Amino acid sequence: MGDGTVTTVSSNGTYSFSKPNRASITLLAGLGVEGDVHAGVTVKHRSRVAQDPTQPNLRQVHLIQSELFDEVAEAGFEVAPGDLGENVTTRGIDLLALPTGTLLRLGAEAVVEVTGLRNPCAQIDDFSHGLLKQVVGRDADGEVVRKAGIMGIVLAGGEVRPGDPVAVELPAEPHRPLDRV
Repeated sequence: MGDGTVTTVSSNGTYSFSKPNRASITLLAGLGVEGDVHAGVTVKHRSRVAQDPTQPNLRQVHLIQSELFDEVAEAGFEVAPGDLGENVTTRGIDLLALPTGTLLRLGAEAVVEVTGLRNPCAQIDDFSHGLLKQVVGRDADGEVVRKAGIMGIVLAGGEVRPGDPVAVELPAEPHRPLDRV
């Protein structure tokens, strides 16, 4: 599995679907993105808090591959980095193909452990009608395919900027495919 590059970083201190792009973000071990509404030891996504506010936050950092934007553009949708609420936009890595437990080394210090797939929600259609069908589909076997990025937890903090390298460290075999978190 090849390495890639950070193209954009985004964060928002208030609940909103999209996140503004930043010159840099700081990842905090065990918490997520400094100053971001989804940072924390326990769940921060409203639907999860409603179910059980004590659940561990397995969704501290949201990553999307910029190749998704190219793909949806072919279907007529204009989506820019940060629009779908991700914190880190990458290029050059098939994030969706990574196994659970993969370590992503972002920049000089930060390490994110991949916990699973983002489960795309109806808010994606609120952002752009019809886009949800582009980021959730079915494969040849009828299995649901989620393309709206991956989620992770911060193992080691550090600053992350556009242009930083992303090094992929796969976990020991057997690999477990990503599931929604």
